[in-house]
Amino acid sequence: MEFRIADTFTDSLGRLTAQEQKVAKTTAFDLQLDPSSNGLSFHKLDHAKDTNFWSVRVNADIRIIVHRTAASILLVYVDHHDDAYKWAERRKIERHPTTGAMQLVEVRERVEEVEIFKPQEAPKAPRDAAIGSRHQARARAHPASAGMCRAEGPTDGYRHAPGWRRT
Repeated sequence: MEFRIADTFTDSLGRLTAQEQKVAKTTAFDLQLDPSSNGLSFHKLDHAKDTNFWSVRVNADIRIIVHRTAASILLVYVDHHDDAYKWAERRKIERHPTTGAMQLVEVRERVEEVEIFKPQEAPKAPRDAAIGSRHQARARAHPASAGMCRAEGPTDGYRHAPGWRRT
């Protein structure tokens, strides 16, 4: 099994205190000697973009992030528990499309609020105000029957045109 150390691991190691660096280096050395040792606590990262990212427990607070495959182990990053997990959630290792070299890529997600277009309905005016009374509407639609609209009283229900007689 190949054992590799990324530049991001050495950079992050340099940001830890001297005591934290000492225990992280000891764990990294143990990992190099025997990756299947019972003393190492591997934990698969569920929310990482790369499915091969694992965390190795250094102590109660410090974690080493490794990229673990069947053929190799790559030490990628070391930091305090929550910071190490957050770092791994935003990164993945992939092959460069042109050169073919493996590279560590930071995945940035942009959350944007998009307004969904909803056509606004024109406010509905009362029917009488919009077109006038029923009599006026019927007169506009059928000018010949302007006088033949329903009556509003207790008659036979119709107002008759002038000159027309009921028999």
